[in-house]
Amino acid sequence: MPKVLREKNISQQREAFRQGINFKKKYGQHILSNPLIIKSIINKAAIKSTDVVLEVGSGTGNLTVKLLENAKKVIAYEIDGRMVSELEKRVMGTPMQAKLKIISGDVIDDESELPVFDLCIANVPYQISSQLVFKLLEHRPMFRCAVLMFQKEFADTLMAQPGEKNYSRLSVNAQLLAKVDKLLNVGKNNFTPPPKVESCVVRIEPKNPQPNINFQEWNGLTRLLFSRKNRTLSAIFKLTSNLKLINENYEVYCSHNNIPIPDNFNIKEKVDDILTMHKIAEMRARTMDADDFIRVLTAFNKEGIHFFSEK
Repeated sequence: MPKVLREKNISQQREAFRQGINFKKKYGQHILSNPLIIKSIINKAAIKSTDVVLEVGSGTGNLTVKLLENAKKVIAYEIDGRMVSELEKRVMGTPMQAKLKIISGDVIDDESELPVFDLCIANVPYQISSQLVFKLLEHRPMFRCAVLMFQKEFADTLMAQPGEKNYSRLSVNAQLLAKVDKLLNVGKNNFTPPPKVESCVVRIEPKNPQPNINFQEWNGLTRLLFSRKNRTLSAIFKLTSNLKLINENYEVYCSHNNIPIPDNFNIKEKVDDILTMHKIAEMRARTMDADDFIRVLTAFNKEGIHFFSEK
């Protein structure tokens, strides 16, 4: 039997043994069981022997073991205590044991800072995909890159370009902060148990330096514009609810900066003047890239108008 097939059969036998564990749907537990896919992920991550690798959702450790073989240290988050025990048994008494640190808990709900790491490599539980991406991108010091397995639909949205059907706030927010590339598609039969959807491995490389913007304001602006992404900016800013919010923010800005507001001040006229002056009135969120959003945010900020996210 060829070596590749023999390794695959051994892996499948191990997984069959572990079927005594009832996988929990609420944790999104789908164990990556194909050694060829694991090997491809390891190769594409270009792990250095000096690297500290962060893994989220280590499960029974199929990927973890291969990470330990290549990295200086692996820090693995795992929410399920049964999986933690399985992984500990797997490395016990081996040289890998000293290189592994397991953090038992929820990486998203954990209020403490993430540990310092060079790479993040993980088969991500689908329900935390968006939260994890932005928790990683907010982390300092910046890491070199992340190689992450996502649900294919999520990955496609993450990489979507302006004008494409699935282009969204997720797309532009991620692309503001990082370069995102697809590495490979992964079929559902490569997992135990198989998920109902196809998966995709992507590479996320944080931009260095990061853009010099207030991300809270950026969030407020993108939420506002993507709420009606097919409409022009002019139409969106004419809405009474949006004008009211902008006016409130403007009053707060003027108060903090001791700027008097004229008695005849009209927020709608001010907004119209900004849209016209900067030639952005006819732009639409669905076709705007990150640079376009920065241009809009800068235009309004110069006139003392700011945006604040509700979440």
